[in-house]
Amino acid sequence: MKNTRARHVVFYSLLSTLFCLLLGCRSLPPPTPLSQLNAQQSHGHQVFTDRCSLCHYDRQEDTLHGPALIGVFKKPYLHSGAPATDARVTATILHGHNLMPALPDLDPSVSPGDLDDLLAYLHTL
Repeated sequence: MKNTRARHVVFYSLLSTLFCLLLGCRSLPPPTPLSQLNAQQSHGHQVFTDRCSLCHYDRQEDTLHGPALIGVFKKPYLHSGAPATDARVTATILHGHNLMPALPDLDPSVSPGDLDDLLAYLHTL
């Protein structure tokens, strides 16, 4: 009886370990290749390069001065813990957050389309 019980304990321990490993190994799909971006996304990539790349990486998971933005909309939450939504990302860009400065010059009334194009690009990461 002890032998059967020990086997069950080992079996369920291995099963739960496998389950945890499988859940923990979820990887995000890779970003859309730059060559496959549409015109809006390509312009958003240029906006990112001009305005955001000084502090953020877009296509790698390393931290620069700010968190990496790869998979930013493929995760449920932003680095700050806020929901990963267009509205929240827009608010962060326009008003800043913690050490990230505000970029009010990307406000749609100031630079029509730049913010929308940037968001379109971030969705490809």
